[in-house]
Amino acid sequence: MDIIYTDNNATTAVAPEAYEAMVPYLTTDYFNPSSMYDAAVPAAEALAQARRQVAELLAVEDSRQIVFTSCATESNNTAIRGTATADPKRKHIITSAVEHPAVLEVCKEMENLGYEVTYISVNEKGELNVPEFIRALRQDTLLVTIMHANNETGVIFPVNELARITKETDSSILFHTDATQSVGKIPMDLENDFAHVDMLSISGHKLHAPKGVGALFMRRNTRCRSFMLGGHQENSFRAGTENVPHIVAFGKACEVAGEKLEEENRLQSLRDKLEESITEKVPYIDINGAGAPRLPNTSSFSCHYVEGEGILYQLSEQGICVSSGSACTSGSLEPSHVLKALGVPFTALHGSVRFSLSRYNTEAEIDRIIEFFPEVIANLRRLSPYWDNKANAPAQ
Repeated sequence: MDIIYTDNNATTAVAPEAYEAMVPYLTTDYFNPSSMYDAAVPAAEALAQARRQVAELLAVEDSRQIVFTSCATESNNTAIRGTATADPKRKHIITSAVEHPAVLEVCKEMENLGYEVTYISVNEKGELNVPEFIRALRQDTLLVTIMHANNETGVIFPVNELARITKETDSSILFHTDATQSVGKIPMDLENDFAHVDMLSISGHKLHAPKGVGALFMRRNTRCRSFMLGGHQENSFRAGTENVPHIVAFGKACEVAGEKLEEENRLQSLRDKLEESITEKVPYIDINGAGAPRLPNTSSFSCHYVEGEGILYQLSEQGICVSSGSACTSGSLEPSHVLKALGVPFTALHGSVRFSLSRYNTEAEIDRIIEFFPEVIANLRRLSPYWDNKANAPAQ
């Protein structure tokens, strides 16, 4: 059975170009890039080239503003904790109620350390409450950390506008965005459109690089201290010998992603076909984030009167890989905090399923999903105490 992989917001296949680029640094050019002998020069040069490739995807002119990390979770921790360490007098942080756990859990820990955190709400479409955000800004606000695109719904937040408002309110408030899901899927320009963003997190394995590598864009003169202490790697900001093979693959993946950005329209076409067909064939199903600006690759459905786990298992039997939300919370029985924030009703709160596509998905794969998905929902509803099989409708 061929596997249809539509869980690319969880992780992606390593691009062949990225794999080929990294192999020499696992074999012949395995040297420490900080070493002074000639044999290590290719590793150091490859590191610099990868930094330029990441910077180019983000439209960053000075690649020294790119700090390599192990993942976006580390980047997020660095941005939040490092900012707090650098400016201990300010004790207020603003974030959203629908952030990834890599931000939410850090913010909760900051509350335990005496910081006040304001969680901005979203509406039923998943759009951020901008007036509430504006009211939340205050004199002691240290940091705003708002994601660029939601990992479950794909809803895009107006980060450029939020950052501009923040800086116009108080230029000393730092602005960080977790752009893990959006980099490589939609254009990013940190010199112009996102000129007020101080820090931005990115993860390699979300754009066809290996797991275990990420980056933090840090604008020049940003007040942030590293909590990885030791050597002088990464311009003395992040200690530890760089993971050269994965960084090289990350750089190449960013280069390829930049070349493939025009495929955004094809991905959106596949996503729209999936959504239109499923909503036409399956009653009592909602598209989370419908009507809001969204990533072109992400579809999140709330299926009433069924359990999401059942959907995942039955689709898996057909070789179709999907998710019920964030991979980082897949072991939890609690309903998605994102869907709760959207006000998804109880009848659908546990019935979420997310399809997230990549440039490797085909129309034939979408057709196969469209073929099996309605049958899966029908089978599960027959087993549901909330469903009237005779009437083929919700039980009264």
